[in-house]
Amino acid sequence: MQNRLLGILLSLMACVLAALGLPLAAAVAAAEQSRVVVDRIDDAARFAQDLPTQGRAGSDTAVKGGTVPDAGDTTRLRSLALEAARYHDLYGARVGIFQRDGSAVAVAPESWTVPAGGAGAQAFQEALDGRRSHNPPQVWPWTPDRTITVALPVVRDGDVVAVVITESPTGPLRARVLHSWLWIGAGEALAMIVAVLLALRLTGWVLRPVRTLDRATHDIATGRLNARVAASGGPPELRRLARSFNDMADHVVLAIDQQRAFVADASHQLRNPLAALLLRVELLGLELPEGHQDEVGAVREEGIRLARVLDDLLGLATAEHARPEPEPVDLTALVLARVDAWRAVADQRGIDLAWDGPPVAYGLADPIGFGSALDAVLDNALKFTPTGRRVAVDTVLRKREVSVAVTDSGPGLTDEELARIGDRFWRSPRHQNVDGSGLGLSIARTLLLAGGGSLDFARAEPGGLTVVLTVPRRRD
Repeated sequence: MQNRLLGILLSLMACVLAALGLPLAAAVAAAEQSRVVVDRIDDAARFAQDLPTQGRAGSDTAVKGGTVPDAGDTTRLRSLALEAARYHDLYGARVGIFQRDGSAVAVAPESWTVPAGGAGAQAFQEALDGRRSHNPPQVWPWTPDRTITVALPVVRDGDVVAVVITESPTGPLRARVLHSWLWIGAGEALAMIVAVLLALRLTGWVLRPVRTLDRATHDIATGRLNARVAASGGPPELRRLARSFNDMADHVVLAIDQQRAFVADASHQLRNPLAALLLRVELLGLELPEGHQDEVGAVREEGIRLARVLDDLLGLATAEHARPEPEPVDLTALVLARVDAWRAVADQRGIDLAWDGPPVAYGLADPIGFGSALDAVLDNALKFTPTGRRVAVDTVLRKREVSVAVTDSGPGLTDEELARIGDRFWRSPRHQNVDGSGLGLSIARTLLLAGGGSLDFARAEPGGLTVVLTVPRRRD
């Protein structure tokens, strides 16, 4: 979510910078070119001002005045030609003063003539029409072959008698434009870096309550119902959402506690009447005539089964109500102790109960809850394992967790049954004759979830069921 928010914010920032930077870059290029054009027009005006009134010697189309220049004008023409040559040497720009027919009055370099086409010819024609160049095509850094041509008419007594035209290379102009663009780009890059830092802080500030809320939701979903959200920091809407979440969690916990308390109270209250009923059945069986022992035995068996279900319900309510605090526990020692406790039952039924694992395996668990869960799993495995077969208990250390896998050699379960095992009161239709209430694995799962662990089921090969008890591994 943070990446998406950062992407949106940075995309908007990039669009804003592009919307500001591109017009600014174009304006800078236009300003630089306008400055060059103004300079060239000033230079052309100076050449036009120095052009003598008399025409060039021997020319029929001389500038307005006499066709034969006097001695002073001839000197000024030579001076103008020398000045044009120095101008060309100094600035590298072509400059020429041409009469209306295109003949040169003063030109540098000497081989340059009036441009025959393109922007130069257009500027010359505009000057002949009495207009000076004012808006030559824009030069960009990627157009190195382009020059700037400026033409200025020389007007005497209201008539255009000559044209001063300059053709300047654009290398320095393109360099200045590119240099200005680099500064603009650096400024935008700096603005983008600042925007990234601000966006990181902004998204972190906005999403911090969301992350806290997500962790609390996950904790509650995995059984840690005491998880709450600290309603501090972040936007006011998210702080209000955190307070509402805490209120909702309190109401949910209260409802669950009331439900568990009802189950526990009902189980406890039903045990005494049931015990009294079983006692009356026993007494009634003593007074009945011969031939009714089977019926009395069936009633007694159903009563005992009902008492076992009530005990399991009370155990489930107690497990759900528990709030254990996980602590570092050597699961190897704990598992070995429970395996030794159940070994007598296994030997009585002719089942090989074996353990394998590392000598020490520390995990974060509630030792009483984990032991009770393992008892329920071992009881279930021994009930479904035929005589002469094996129940394997394996402790496995992983990077982040410790698992205890109990694998029996029973008939196993189908895929549909695997999806339902662990549900309350669920028993496989194929195992209805096996003693049990269907709450043992539910109690085991509840005990593990309360301690931050999990209970998983898998089919064993070549047959049987594997039940895996997992808790977080202690950090060394």
